Amino acid sequence: MAMKRIACPGCGGMFADVKGPTHRYMEASPGFWAAYGVILAREYSDPVYREVHRLSVDAYAAQHPGRPSPQSIRSVGLHLVRLCLLLELGLAYEKANAAMLAATKIKLAFTWLEPPPYLGPLTVADIVELSSVDEHKQAVRAWALAVWRAWSSHHQAVRRWLPAPYSGMKGNCLK
Repeated sequence: MAMKRIACPGCGGMFADVKGPTHRYMEASPGFWAAYGVILAREYSDPVYREVHRLSVDAYAAQHPGRPSPQSIRSVGLHLVRLCLLLELGLAYEKANAAMLAATKIKLAFTWLEPPPYLGPLTVADIVELSSVDEHKQAVRAWALAVWRAWSSHHQAVRRWLPAPYSGMKGNCLK
């Protein structure tokens, strides 16, 4: 018998209707959280997935912004900063991560960005069942790009949060 599925309150993806833990302040269904745990286990346990792990984390955070609170404002802001650095400016993962860490110095100045009504067509549900490394990497990149594009009305605000020397830059690396 097929398990009942419900929409995740964060991303809208359909996941098993199960009881279980969720994130403390980023709103997600227990079924989503379980599926995301599978993806994290895959990415942490096998180094071949490492190159897309940060995109997975950033896409998850930006697609599950929660409600206005100091924690969610800072978290979503920092993850959007790294998505910008990776996807728009084309920074290498190590440089983008270092720049994101530098942005933590101004995270107290971040403001709540009203989440877009639609956070993209892809969710963890589109990735969790993939069996090949290449499919996983391609899907995570597409997911992260879709989430970044969903936040397009806030790209200018995110660019203002970029640390020097990236502050105010606009790239064209979106592919």
